[in-house]
Amino acid sequence: MCSIKAIKWLRYSGVLEGISSLLLFFVAMPLKYVADKPEAVRITGTIHGILFVIYVVTLMQAALVLKRPLSWSVKIFIAAIIPMGPFIIEPSLKREQKELLKA
Repeated sequence: MCSIKAIKWLRYSGVLEGISSLLLFFVAMPLKYVADKPEAVRITGTIHGILFVIYVVTLMQAALVLKRPLSWSVKIFIAAIIPMGPFIIEPSLKREQKELLKA
């Protein structure tokens, strides 16, 4: 896989994982506790879990393809755990992608 594709997939999976996290926290959890709909968390949580695993796999793949240090991967992984983290880290990944396009 080329480096541009690797970081592009990392960015896309990060955005999807971030959106699923927000849906889980701000839609599914209120539905569970306010509207007594526990299946909302089960369904959204499952989707979020799958997207998180995809994000971690794309992170590992991007780190290997781009030959980034472990600290880079750790920073991005921690961002995935923090709510809104993938959106916070997105601008720096976009800059990296632009730099790769220039090279």
